[in-house]
Amino acid sequence: MAKNVIWATIFALIAGILQSTILARLAIYRTVPDLCLGIVVYSAYVNGGMTGQLTGFFSGILLDFLSAAPLGLNALIRTITGALAGRFKGTFFLDAVFLPMALCAGATLLKALLLFILHILFGKAVPAYQMAEPAFWVELLLNTATAPFLFALLKLFKPILVVKGKN
Repeated sequence: MAKNVIWATIFALIAGILQSTILARLAIYRTVPDLCLGIVVYSAYVNGGMTGQLTGFFSGILLDFLSAAPLGLNALIRTITGALAGRFKGTFFLDAVFLPMALCAGATLLKALLLFILHILFGKAVPAYQMAEPAFWVELLLNTATAPFLFALLKLFKPILVVKGKN
């Protein structure tokens, strides 16, 4: 399991760097797809909750160092997301299009809900999405649209991302 967590975290770190450099230049309403979140969801769905939590935590901590977010914010959100996505392991057949889209859309909605709750608790220290503005809806659309491609890419690395004897 440790090897899978390390590799998924490395993929998430690469995705985080990609998001903040190349994809930031292609942003729509200053929004890019959250590829790191998709990687955590994939890892959690194919390996289970514990791998999802660990991948979410370690990738979130690394993203906290890459971003201006309060330390631990991304780690918390991705740990919770990994735990919940891992609960769906083995529940559904992982098809090529619809399940990845549904999982990533659900993870994006969960991320927005968690940020909203944390914004209420901690005020302006934690930024929340403004639902009336298009940035959240664009991110939801981008995460949902890129999910099948991201999952297909990650399936190419199945030997290092999936625990042996699983799926």
